[in-house]
Amino acid sequence: MELKATRYAVEDRVGLVTLARPKRRNAWTGRMHTEYRWCLQAADNDPAVRVIVVTGDPEGQAFCAGADLGALEGHAEKGRYDPGTTEDIARPGFGVDPAFDATFAYHFGLSKPVIAAINGAAAGVGLVLAAFADLRFAAAGAKLTTAHGKLGLPAEYGLSWLLPRLIGLTRANDLLLSSRVVLAEEAAGMGLVNAVLAPEELMPQTLAYARNLANNVSPSSLRETKRAIYEDLHGDVGTAVRKSETLLDRMTTEPDFREGVRAFIEKRPPAFADR
Repeated sequence: MELKATRYAVEDRVGLVTLARPKRRNAWTGRMHTEYRWCLQAADNDPAVRVIVVTGDPEGQAFCAGADLGALEGHAEKGRYDPGTTEDIARPGFGVDPAFDATFAYHFGLSKPVIAAINGAAAGVGLVLAAFADLRFAAAGAKLTTAHGKLGLPAEYGLSWLLPRLIGLTRANDLLLSSRVVLAEEAAGMGLVNAVLAPEELMPQTLAYARNLANNVSPSSLRETKRAIYEDLHGDVGTAVRKSETLLDRMTTEPDFREGVRAFIEKRPPAFADR
């Protein structure tokens, strides 16, 4: 696919997806969504990629400023919502669990962790994308907002389900009902972001974290742990225990376990094979 609204690169086992509409503050469009899903599918299918990082083009001075104003005007003129995508859009993460076969929920079906490097404003759908990532690191002073309330819209793309699970009902209600802007520092206090970093340190430290996962954690462990987290989030504790026991039986027979044990005994970094 020709990428016009995003960029995609692979280095050191990390797939880097960049939202790239800098003149529009990396605002979201149907084209960007189409490309973003293509990038995720490419990364998820590539055995050389073990972790995915998503960020915004720094020239846009935002992670993603939300839906493009032109798209919002188009919805108003048409009198209906138009996602701007086609039926042949890529379907990364689909087919793992029916609960994940929905817009942005497909992140839960990916086999590799996704880290959002929030290098500026994340509003509306931009916040949705960041929230559906597995981990979030933000630049100091970055502004986050659900935004929908001031546009006369509902909570977008399942944020009403996700935010209470990330930060608790009381804090989620604050963000969802008020659509107020919070800075990265307040978001960290809520537990919405994992860490706040100096702007110039955001990408180096995020990529260092991603490379640590990629090089020191078994790919099969990353895959199965991520899957268990989101399937268990939708299920009950007994099922979670039984599934983990089944996985334990299976994964102790696999090469990653043998290599992990050998590396631990030999006091060296593990050398997990790409598969």
